Amino acid sequence: MSYDPGALHAALAAAVGEDSALIADLRIAFLESATRQVDLLGRARCDANWELAAWRLKGLAASFGLTALMALADEAAAAAPGDPRVLRRLHAALAGLDQTS
Repeated sequence: MSYDPGALHAALAAAVGEDSALIADLRIAFLESATRQVDLLGRARCDANWELAAWRLKGLAASFGLTALMALADEAAAAAPGDPRVLRRLHAALAGLDQTS
């Protein structure tokens, strides 16, 4: 699964137009929020906390139409808390989205 940083840019541009400063600010806010949820996943030790962070990440991804990240968040919700494979894939996805477009 590839994570296209251009898809995030397109979603932001569709929401706010071509205001590059606002797009940059929203990109930062999105990535900070997504990173926070992945961090919570990494620290979760029970099913409830793990699932809550995964669902929040999915909702955040859905807000921007990032279907690949939504699918990965679904996969995380179904996995065991602390699953290192899922966490690695989530970190890679966020790193891919963090690239400038």
